[in-house]
Amino acid sequence: MIDKIKKLDPTILVADGFDDCIIGLTFRDDELVALYSANRIIDKLAQDMTEAEAAEYFGYNIEGAYMGVKTPKYIWSDHDALD
Repeated sequence: MIDKIKKLDPTILVADGFDDCIIGLTFRDDELVALYSANRIIDKLAQDMTEAEAAEYFGYNIEGAYMGVKTPKYIWSDHDALD
């Protein structure tokens, strides 16, 4: 999916190492941005740390990192939690 996104708009920012957590595209201030599953990112991080550490890391270092209007968005989904 990352190749398709970059072909569509090469200026879209992505979260390094989490390509498999992208669930689509959305808009921020009329700009197309990557949309990630927060649940999937935390699950992936929790492979190397506790779930609490993963959630804290995600909140501070990933979700909290704003790099302008092309910054990815993150969504929490009950559906992901059931997978």
